[in-house]
Amino acid sequence: MRPVPTAFDVRSATRPSLLQVGKSAVAVAVAWLLAGWLVHGPAPVFAAIAALLVVQPSLNQSVARAIERSVGVIAGVVLASVLGIAFGRATAVVLVAAAVGLLLAWSLRMTVGTANQIAISAILVLSLGATTPEYAVDRIIETVIGAIVGIIANLAIVPPVALAPAREQVRRLREELALSFERLADALDHPPTAAGREELMIGARLLRPVQSRANDALAAASESLTFNPRGRSLGTQVAALRDDLDVFTPIVTQLIGMTRAVYDHASDDATPDPALPAIALQLRRVAHDVRLTGEQADAAPEEPALTAPLELVQPGPQWILVGAMLEDLKRVHLSLTERA
Repeated sequence: MRPVPTAFDVRSATRPSLLQVGKSAVAVAVAWLLAGWLVHGPAPVFAAIAALLVVQPSLNQSVARAIERSVGVIAGVVLASVLGIAFGRATAVVLVAAAVGLLLAWSLRMTVGTANQIAISAILVLSLGATTPEYAVDRIIETVIGAIVGIIANLAIVPPVALAPAREQVRRLREELALSFERLADALDHPPTAAGREELMIGARLLRPVQSRANDALAAASESLTFNPRGRSLGTQVAALRDDLDVFTPIVTQLIGMTRAVYDHASDDATPDPALPAIALQLRRVAHDVRLTGEQADAAPEEPALTAPLELVQPGPQWILVGAMLEDLKRVHLSLTERA
């Protein structure tokens, strides 16, 4: 069993790809050499740090981080230069510069990354460098060089696309949803005990986190295509996955409602209702059709099984349960047929 993470863990459950690590290393090296060649003076620390921070999992994030980093460095360097020229480079001035930088970012509603960058740049300039205008300009140029190198490295070395994780999460939601309908059908054919109904309800509710992870993965996939040269060719695949998720989202709600109806109204000692086996058959057809939805439909030769909603005329002994199930079945049928 995987240990539960705590606030003091230094290891993560996930890690960036080895390609991402390699791109970061290449960007740092190129930024250091290029800035050292173009800007004479101290070691190009600002360029290397900028390149390291700008290489992100997506090009969109890289551009955003480059802007964030550049704005923070410019503000921090200017602030440090002004304070250094006016009051020198004493320890108290360094601390005041950091505090003023954070307050300035807070007053302008800047991001946390920008605020931290202002303070860090001010501290570095006052503690390691000079407070002349030439030094400030050189550090700004260094940062811009590092940011540009980071973006180019992320663009040139296999631009990242987060399509595979999104496809896997949608596939998992599809399969878990189908299995949940099959478990619900089994519960109608063989009335579960109180413990069985509790387990059924818990399983249905666990679809919500699966749905949430699929939604987050699709958002990451869409973001990874922004500014990406492959964005146009892969955009249709992301759109298709989004269409699948849009179909599954209301069906998840209906499934939880149907499971709740079984939890509240089914009983292992109730008089059998002749409508329940027919509804169970419809639920298995729903599971079949869910597996055919979206990308699965292109590879599956089967026809949809849920061709029409079930209709019953005469109420049975468990009419409350039957009525609730039929209403949700109709909504599931509409979601599947509208997608088709």
